[in-house]
Amino acid sequence: MSAPHALPLAEAAGLIAARRLSPVELLQSCLDRIAAVEPKLNAIIRLVADEAMGDAKAAETEIARGGSRGPLHGIPVGLKDIIDLAGHPTTCHSRLQLDRVATEDAVATARLRAAGALFPAKLSTHEFAIGGPAFDLPFPPARNPWNPRHHPGGSSSGSGAAVAARMVPAALGTDTGGSVRHPASHCGLVGLKPTYGLVSRRGVFPLSFTLDHVGPMTRTVRDNALLLNVIAGHDSGDPGSAAHAPEDYTRDLHRGLKGLKIGFVRHFHEQDQPATPEMAAALEAAAALMAAEGATISTVTLPPLGEFAGVNRTIMLPEATAIHETWLRERPGDYAHITRRRLLPGVFVSGTDYVQAQRRRRQLVAAVEEAFAGVDLLMCASSMDPACRIDDAAEVERTYPRQARTPFNVTGHPAASIMCGLSQAEGLPLGMQLVAPSFGEALIYRAAAGYERAAPWAAMAPAL
Repeated sequence: MSAPHALPLAEAAGLIAARRLSPVELLQSCLDRIAAVEPKLNAIIRLVADEAMGDAKAAETEIARGGSRGPLHGIPVGLKDIIDLAGHPTTCHSRLQLDRVATEDAVATARLRAAGALFPAKLSTHEFAIGGPAFDLPFPPARNPWNPRHHPGGSSSGSGAAVAARMVPAALGTDTGGSVRHPASHCGLVGLKPTYGLVSRRGVFPLSFTLDHVGPMTRTVRDNALLLNVIAGHDSGDPGSAAHAPEDYTRDLHRGLKGLKIGFVRHFHEQDQPATPEMAAALEAAAALMAAEGATISTVTLPPLGEFAGVNRTIMLPEATAIHETWLRERPGDYAHITRRRLLPGVFVSGTDYVQAQRRRRQLVAAVEEAFAGVDLLMCASSMDPACRIDDAAEVERTYPRQARTPFNVTGHPAASIMCGLSQAEGLPLGMQLVAPSFGEALIYRAAAGYERAAPWAAMAPAL
């Protein structure tokens, strides 16, 4: 058996169920891994080791008595530190929130807890999920496990770094313009932005009321589906929650790619935001592999990336400014410079602009829905570049918007990033996206699992 911390979630769960691994052994291995690699990565804001160990011991006793709650029982899960964990601060990686202690779990946290998951750590983020890697905050920015000199992607940066570094087998992130899929792409993970409303956001510090999503980040497709099985579900306390019937998202993982029609949105990375040559080549290679596995690949055209990005900004910025209005007026100096610079333009978005963006949003949704009339799934780039140096502010600023994730926050369709290559120069992960019609997460997982089995990437890990 591999060291417990290196096991994928599903494999660890199988060993726990077979009584060949205990939750205590798994957690201790994760804690030892954290002690060994965290000083290089800054992925953790708050370690909750003692509380998690108490829960691990309780899980061990319960499972021994035949009371298993399912595959997440005894599994450590990290939480992006904008997601509430009862009794602990939700700092949002900001000095403005250092003393704000959560009185109850976020709904997603509570659902994981009910399934037996453990919470050993609150994880780094970009400040309030809108800043960037900032060096003028109470906590340093997380770094990429594949090369700690590089950016791990954001804003769920600690979640990506912790899972890729084998500190925890899974974590939750949030995604408003791509913030689950960005670190998934840069850290070589599976990261899903579910359909808007599928996962409750209650107990998660908001960035944009109509664009925010909560999503799972894991090392394998099966692990991701197991997490979504638990966190998905209607919540009457979240006004954006969808009344969608429960599903088993693992049900089609064995079916593979044969017979699927996949529309490749090439213009995103060929014309709208031209990708690096090796990123473009990795996407073409992924499409060819899926075709070899039985999928039919065709070229699909959507509105230009710039239209989606403009709508996203025009909606997100005033919604974010409404949340931060008092602090921006009374305590502007307590934000990181990059956060303040990204929030302030929302002050200047007019009501007319906001309404027009929402109107255009409906048209963009219709355009994506029309594309699905001819294909089962869409495939496209995630980032157009591998991760840049984290200390190169100009390059971070240049590459951050060079992505194709934002369209599916605007439209609300489910989208997942999955690793599809390694850059030659730095050995950094490259990622692609698979996108489905609304509530088509099981279809994404089917295709992603088929690709994962045929490609070599899932077996690779950073050499920390």
